Amino acid sequence: MAEVVRRLRVRRGWSRPRGGSRTSNTASRPWLAAVPPVALLAVLFLYPLALVVQQSLQPDTGGTSFQPYADVFASDAFREALWTTVWLAAGSTVGCLVLGFVLALVIAFVPFPGARAVARFIDVFLSFPTFLITLALLFVYGTVGMANGLWTDLTGAADGPFQFLTTPWGVLLAEITYFTPFVVRPLLAAFSQLDTAQLEAAGSLGARPVRIVRRVILPEALPALAAGGSLVLVLCLNEFGIVLFTGAKGVTTLPMLVHSKAILESDYPGACVVAVVNVLISVGLYGLYRVVSRRARA
Repeated sequence: MAEVVRRLRVRRGWSRPRGGSRTSNTASRPWLAAVPPVALLAVLFLYPLALVVQQSLQPDTGGTSFQPYADVFASDAFREALWTTVWLAAGSTVGCLVLGFVLALVIAFVPFPGARAVARFIDVFLSFPTFLITLALLFVYGTVGMANGLWTDLTGAADGPFQFLTTPWGVLLAEITYFTPFVVRPLLAAFSQLDTAQLEAAGSLGARPVRIVRRVILPEALPALAAGGSLVLVLCLNEFGIVLFTGAKGVTTLPMLVHSKAILESDYPGACVVAVVNVLISVGLYGLYRVVSRRARA
């Protein structure tokens, strides 16, 4: 018994083992385990971000000032890009929530052949790059796409009626198409944990499907909707590839404005200012989501 106690004391760092030094107790120094990931995060993310912030405070005239921020905030291009970014992100999020909820309901509760295959395809769809979906839409609804080609073949017209893909509505359609699976996936996970006895009890009491969805399924799906919607909102705020590949020349979002100022205008302080604003909006929305989700769980 004494030997067992002695080994426990040595293992927990209470005494020294015979003929050796005191064993290290990592539990007493938890910060040691956090040093490598924090250092890696600082090198790969925090340091470049600090350089962007530093560059945003250094105008071309030299020195350090907030003049680049004043110039960017006073420009009509920034205000227009900010408004375009916000309404496109909000509209895409609403569209993804509605379409994703309907699709998840059908996949989870409507029996049809191939439901599991569709659910697995959604997992694969999440790995697709944004430009691939945009190119697919261009092949279908582009100026020389399938839909316009079919229309001109049938009517003999010179141009087809589908010209919306290079407008803000085309960007909205592309973002909803691409980001809807980010809402469907957490909803399917939430529906898989739903007690089917509640649905059977509601149906046996005469509740119609719409009432069952509104009173039973929707309350259980709210956390998943909040998680998926928040993720889609942040991703749409920072989306660059979809806007670029749709060719919507009149649509300028904050990421597109960063590209324009840095590559086309060589205005690096202005580009960094817009990038800092974009990061602050994204981080602020993420913090708001954490507060709302914490209160919802409470």
